[in-house]
Amino acid sequence: MSRVARNPVVLPQGVTATIAEGEVTVKGAKGTLKLPLRAGLSLKQEGQTVRVEVAAPSRDTLMHAGSLRSHLSNVVVGVSKGYEKKLELVGVGYRAAAQGKSLNLTLGFSHPVVYEVPEGITVETPTPTEILVKGADKQQVGQVAAEIRDFRSPEPYKGKGVRFCGERIELKETKKK
Repeated sequence: MSRVARNPVVLPQGVTATIAEGEVTVKGAKGTLKLPLRAGLSLKQEGQTVRVEVAAPSRDTLMHAGSLRSHLSNVVVGVSKGYEKKLELVGVGYRAAAQGKSLNLTLGFSHPVVYEVPEGITVETPTPTEILVKGADKQQVGQVAAEIRDFRSPEPYKGKGVRFCGERIELKETKKK
């Protein structure tokens, strides 16, 4: 078994895990998430810790044991603390406004872009050029942030577009005569 899979996942106070046949349900302050279990892998709960156990050690099950432990850890952090991604808009006239379950973006197109936010995700705009994507599911938060970024990816000459906070864009030189 991998070194990652050997480490137990500690459940913080206020987080409960229910292990059923084929899936584990984790409940916390930020919501409830379910994680499917692969055949040959199981979870064993001992008080406030959960361990990954391999029923029949084969190459396939040993390979997925570490992934299951990492996914379970991400689910536990998600329901207790939550995840967030910050996006920034760079460009003259580029702005965002969150209105209920939709995000209105003005990105230099001839029309405004309206993005419908999926269930379980909240989008906030502290300033017109910043977008905060929050939620309990790490994968879904990253996917929503990537979909918003895809509306206008940063271009390589001036760097205008939607980028992740802290993302560094390599700018190209303009053509010389």
